Amino acid sequence: MNFDQLVAGYTEQAQALLDGGVDLLLCETVFDTLNLKAALFAIETLFANGSRIVPLMVSLTITDTAGGNLTGQNLEAMWNSIAHVPLLSVGLNCALGPDQMRPFIEELSAIAPLYVSAYPNAGLPDALCDTGYNLTADDMTPELREWAQNGWLNIIGGCCGTTPAFIHDFAEAVRDCPPRPIPIIDPLLRLSGTQPFNVRPETNFINVGERTNVTGSPKFAKLILSDNYEEALSVAQQQVDSGAQIIDVNMDEGLLDSEQAMTTFLTLIQGEPGINRVPIMVDSSKFSVIEAGLKCLPGKGIVNSISLKEGEDKFKEQARLVRRYGAAVIVMAFDEAGQADTTERKVAICQRAFRILTEEVGFPPHDIIFDPNILTVATGIEEHNNYAVNFI
Repeated sequence: MNFDQLVAGYTEQAQALLDGGVDLLLCETVFDTLNLKAALFAIETLFANGSRIVPLMVSLTITDTAGGNLTGQNLEAMWNSIAHVPLLSVGLNCALGPDQMRPFIEELSAIAPLYVSAYPNAGLPDALCDTGYNLTADDMTPELREWAQNGWLNIIGGCCGTTPAFIHDFAEAVRDCPPRPIPIIDPLLRLSGTQPFNVRPETNFINVGERTNVTGSPKFAKLILSDNYEEALSVAQQQVDSGAQIIDVNMDEGLLDSEQAMTTFLTLIQGEPGINRVPIMVDSSKFSVIEAGLKCLPGKGIVNSISLKEGEDKFKEQARLVRRYGAAVIVMAFDEAGQADTTERKVAICQRAFRILTEEVGFPPHDIIFDPNILTVATGIEEHNNYAVNFI
């Protein structure tokens, strides 16, 4: 299965449900964030294309007590990956009973600025119990009441092993508890691989590993051109081991099928725990290659880059897609007249791009990164003498 096939399947399902009159859509028991991103992409595309809009809910599944899903992402990394979608709620269900789920519900309630839901399993599978699981409603109800009293929940329920009688008891137990107040979350650039990477005001310079770039590394280019992807992964691993907090991947080479090379390499990275913990910067001068890369990222990456060089309509179209894929974006100081060379042009183009992105596309300011073009310095050509100064 690839991303496009999943999007097609989810589009068909969601459209049928909307046609059937559902009141909301819930993507639940999510143990693979890339799969979820395909579902959300399909639903948001339907909404954008005129389908009936209903509230949208997501419920994630932690599959081990260390806090990861089946593909190794931890909870905050999962949330960073889907926070671009205007959801009614996010929550946790399945896999765990209330004892094991407790710390993750507490964590989610602190980082998600929207309603939080929880519907745990009735403990562990047990064939000797009436419900097939080892906890009763009396076992679970005090735990859910405590979560509600702690201000962690807006929506409660039960998953595997629970019955309508369980839900009745849960509802009665929390009837006098106030719903969780929605927290105000600092507007930061929040990226993720399998681990979160949040850029805070006190964050120092960010190290972007650019050796996984066929235009900048002859060694990497030779490996990719010879289909030696295993050795190429070692270049990415070396970058992370040396302190890269983000990996920039570029496959723009005339002898390559760049879309296929990007897809192959980024898919292989997802199987490498030593590499996939950091966010990916998908780097290309061709938007089709950028899209191919975004379809491989369960985490929240960065697109490098888009610009106004093909006009506002194309810029807005690409920006909306980047947002729907759940990525941050680098914007180059480049417009219909070419690259900005003076201070005034750099500022004017970046201001124009920022206004379009925030006011017309709905891009959050903290997900926009500007590249004001340093251009070539020390050429000996007089008109280039001020390029570095203009950039700074």
